Amino acid sequence: MTKKGDMLYAWTSDAEIQKKAELGGAVTALWKYALENKVVDAVFVVTKGVDLYDAVPVLITDPKDLAKTAGSLHCGTLLMAKLVKKFLNGATDKKIGVTVKGCDAMAFYELAKRKQINLDNIIMIGVNCGGSVSPVVARKMIKEKYDVDPEKVHKEEIDKGQFIIEYEGGHKGISVDELEEAGYGRRSNCRRCKMKIPRQADLACGNWGVIGPKAGKATFIEVCSEKGANLIDGAKKKGVLETEAPNPKGLEIRGKVEGAMLKLGDKWRKHDFEALGEGKDRLKKIMSETSRCIKCYQCIDVCPICYCVDCTTKNPAYVPPGELPVNFMFHLIRYAHIASSCVNCGQCEEVCAAEIPNALIMHSQQVEMEKMFGHVPGQDMELPILAYAEEREERARLHNTGSDMIYLNVFNPMDKKH
Repeated sequence: MTKKGDMLYAWTSDAEIQKKAELGGAVTALWKYALENKVVDAVFVVTKGVDLYDAVPVLITDPKDLAKTAGSLHCGTLLMAKLVKKFLNGATDKKIGVTVKGCDAMAFYELAKRKQINLDNIIMIGVNCGGSVSPVVARKMIKEKYDVDPEKVHKEEIDKGQFIIEYEGGHKGISVDELEEAGYGRRSNCRRCKMKIPRQADLACGNWGVIGPKAGKATFIEVCSEKGANLIDGAKKKGVLETEAPNPKGLEIRGKVEGAMLKLGDKWRKHDFEALGEGKDRLKKIMSETSRCIKCYQCIDVCPICYCVDCTTKNPAYVPPGELPVNFMFHLIRYAHIASSCVNCGQCEEVCAAEIPNALIMHSQQVEMEKMFGHVPGQDMELPILAYAEEREERARLHNTGSDMIYLNVFNPMDKKH
C-alpha cells in the first residue's frame, strides 16, 4: 500500500497515453483512472491552443480527451485556482482534479482559507516548476536569441538549465542564465519563486531525480497526502499505472536540483528587491511606478487573494471615481489587504496595461512581513496575519449591509464565536 511520504518512479501501461505523453505519462494515466472510476467529476488542466505560446484552460469530463493535454507548456502563464472559484463554483458541488504548479497550489490554499474553494472536493497533482515564460517574451527571445522563426517552433522545454526548442530542421538550447542576463528567459516572479516542488498538492511530480533506464520514460512522484496515496493505489489496481522504488542516487540528484533552484530564487529576490530601494526610497519608487495606473481593475480581477464583492478600492470615500492619475490610496488599500498573503503568481503584473511591476511590489512586501511574523502564505491552512486584526467598524458595516465579504480579515481570534 502506498502511503504519504513515499517516493516512486511511475509510468503508464496505457498504450494510447504512451504515444503522446512525456516522462512515461503517469500524470495523464492518473487522471484517466480518476475520471473513469468517478474519483473526480472533471479534470481541469491547461492545454495548447493555436500554438505553443497560447495556453488554454480546459475542463475535461471524457477520459478520451486527456491525451491532448499531455506534455509541458512553459509559455502557459495562467493561474488555475481563481478560475475554479469564478467559473466552477469553487468546487462546492463537483469533485475536480487539477494539475498545478507551485503558485497554483498556494492560491488554492489561500482561497480555501477564505471559504472561496472547497479543498475537500479538490485533488491536486503538482508538477515541479522551474518557471514559466511570457508568450510575448518567448516569441521575441526565439527570434532574436535563437535566430529561429517562432512560428516554426513546435516544442519547447526547460531541461538541465537550458531552454530548449525544437523546430522544423533541428533543435537548439541556450542556458537560462544566459537568456536572463540578456533580459529574456523566465517571468520575473518565477525567478524569485521558492515553491519549486508543490508538496501542498496530493502528489508532487516531475522529472528531477529520474535516472538510469527510466530516464525520460518515468515520472518521479512524491506522495504528499492520503488522497494522493489512494489515487496511486487505485490506478495500479486498475492496471493503468506501474511503479518502482526510485534510484537512491536519483533521490540525491532531485534534492540537489531543488536546492539549486532555491538558491537561484534567493539570488533574484536580492537583485529585484534591492532595485526597489528601502524605506522612503522604496515608497517613492512605488509611487512613481504606480502613477501610470489607469484603474482598469485587471490586477484585482485576476488576483487569487481578491475575492470581495464590495471592494474597498471602489469606495468613493477612499478612491475618487474618474480621477487620473489614480489616487495612491487605491494601491495602499490593495497592499494592506493582500501583502501578507501574496503567493507571487505574477498575474497582476501579467495583465497590467500600464506595465507596472505589481508582482514585484507586492512580493517584496510579503517577504518583509514573512520576516517579521514568520507566516508563509499558501503552504497550509494557517490564517494570514490580517486575520488576527480587529476592525470593529468594518465588521459592523458588513453585518449591516449583508456584504459577501467574510469575516476572515476582520475577526478577533480571541472571540470564541469565530
